[in-house]
Amino acid sequence: MAKSKTLKVTEMDRYLFGQGTNYEIYKLMGAHPTKQRGKDGVYFAVWAPHAKGVSVVGDFNGWDPEKNVMKCDNDMGIYQLFIPKVKVGDLYKFCITAPNGDLLYKADPYANYSEIRPGNASRVYDITGFKWSDAAWMKKRTEYDVNKEAMSVYEVHPGSWKKHPAEEGDPDGFYNYRELAHELADYVRDMGYTHVELMGIAEHPFDGSWGYQVTGYYAPTSRYGTPDDFQYFINYMHKKKIGVILDWVPAHFPRDGHGLANFDGTPTYEYADPRKGEHPDWGTKVFDYGKNEVKNFLIANALFWTEHYHIDGLRVDAVASMLYLDYGRQNGQWVANQYGENKNLEAIEFFRHLNSIVTTRNKGVVMIAEESTAWPMVTGDPKDGGLGFSLKWNMGWMHDFLEYMKLDPYFRQYNHNKMTFSMTYAYSEKYVLVLSHDEVVHLKCSMINKMPGLGQDKFENLKAGYSFMFGHPGKKLLFMGQEFGQYQEWSEARELDWYLLSEPAHQQLQAYVKELLALYKKYPALYANDCNTDGFEWMNADDCSRSIYSFVRKSPTGRNNLLFVINYTPVAREDYRVGVPKKKQYRLILNSKDPKFGGDVPVEQTVYKAEKQECDGKEFSFAYPLPAYGVAVFVY
Repeated sequence: MAKSKTLKVTEMDRYLFGQGTNYEIYKLMGAHPTKQRGKDGVYFAVWAPHAKGVSVVGDFNGWDPEKNVMKCDNDMGIYQLFIPKVKVGDLYKFCITAPNGDLLYKADPYANYSEIRPGNASRVYDITGFKWSDAAWMKKRTEYDVNKEAMSVYEVHPGSWKKHPAEEGDPDGFYNYRELAHELADYVRDMGYTHVELMGIAEHPFDGSWGYQVTGYYAPTSRYGTPDDFQYFINYMHKKKIGVILDWVPAHFPRDGHGLANFDGTPTYEYADPRKGEHPDWGTKVFDYGKNEVKNFLIANALFWTEHYHIDGLRVDAVASMLYLDYGRQNGQWVANQYGENKNLEAIEFFRHLNSIVTTRNKGVVMIAEESTAWPMVTGDPKDGGLGFSLKWNMGWMHDFLEYMKLDPYFRQYNHNKMTFSMTYAYSEKYVLVLSHDEVVHLKCSMINKMPGLGQDKFENLKAGYSFMFGHPGKKLLFMGQEFGQYQEWSEARELDWYLLSEPAHQQLQAYVKELLALYKKYPALYANDCNTDGFEWMNADDCSRSIYSFVRKSPTGRNNLLFVINYTPVAREDYRVGVPKKKQYRLILNSKDPKFGGDVPVEQTVYKAEKQECDGKEFSFAYPLPAYGVAVFVY
């Protein structure tokens, strides 16, 4: 049903757009079904500042550039036109006459829907008709404090989590967003994750880019259904108390002819100087963060996902590539800023503006930086010189952790600091510990196949590794399939190897991860003090000869604190003595060698009383039979 409202980009709209602060510009730009002067049709608007002219072409006019010429009555280059009788579902593009006279057929940058690839036209859609029923979630979201609450994220590529068998007419076998909602919500709830993070939702032409080369920033990909289907997905997740985070890519965009590159025949969305506007390694274009209209396009897009689609967080991809002018570039390939430095001052200002406005307008929404360097204060307050992100991916922890876990247990004693070093900077930012899709592709092996040894040893190593991850300060993210020991590297072209769950070792690993997730949510000691130095204390960080780590996580109330003891060698320690902070009783709540996890060391005794005997520099201690590759978690 078309809205009875005369749409028009007014002088005030143009002024705010030129200032970079027209935060709901997407309600005007693009294609919007409406009614004008009693006629149903569609209102179109596009920004093409250097075009000689623009027309709308589509199904409704035989793709003839002469038939629906747009009007531009302003010096900003915003073209507008209402076309009667155009319907929801019609395909269209903008035909742009470039300054040199060439005709460019461009998809709509603000389109809400696209035809499925390999087609690349935009499709008229009315996204305003969906009836949301997640008001309780949205109200509770305003009270969410990510620094004090649990966040365990299941990273998912929707097209390859599960697939239908390929059929004639449906070679991809993709799940529709609605089907995915039910199956994924059931799985995520059963496992105990708090959030899902979705890869590749914004429209993109090439499956192999995993959605990181976007052509439709305002369109959920048509691979899995309509915008209404996607709204259903989010609404359903919220009703099942699962948060939804999207990967978001403001760093670069592809050169595809129908996309943003040289949009009006000139560098419109990208920097004009190729030393700033192109990524040599990626073959992509870089947004011009100095142009207010481009910043407005991106900031409004972040608000579009969080406000219109009720998205609970954005994980911002490739932040480092935006911050450094010399990122991925050789000498002579980049241009310094006004101070002769390699910092992109315009990108810094963009991030401060973006994060301030998104988190101010949407309390409880999280902005997460994938930033791979030691850039200071990524999660710091913009007023103090920070970038204003809620969280930062801890790439340093991930790199050291994986290097350690890959080692033969004999050599771990010489690399003990790889697991302890992260605590020297654990409070410099607000972190997410990540084992993401990037770590299980491109010949890096799946998580289980990174582990040393053969057969069951691999599973025992991975359980010990995941235990350290859940005990370490920081939110948690694990890529799909790694929770049950997927053997193959991930590929977007096939579904996960769910058949492995018919084998006991994979069932037991999955059960163990489920137990870790349950402990994580149950005990505030594991999340409420992530940003507080009072929340973590080493008992023994230096037991390198035996490759054993022991530490405690403390709750804000001082009750239900947790003691972790993790053995990274296949050598059992029948009487391992661990120093403890208090003369209390320590109750065993997780034993990795429990038969339900595939172990054969059921522990008769579950409560251990600390005695006054010095160990690990602590006045009190107790002894515990620590198995080979054993993990023990005690509550006190």
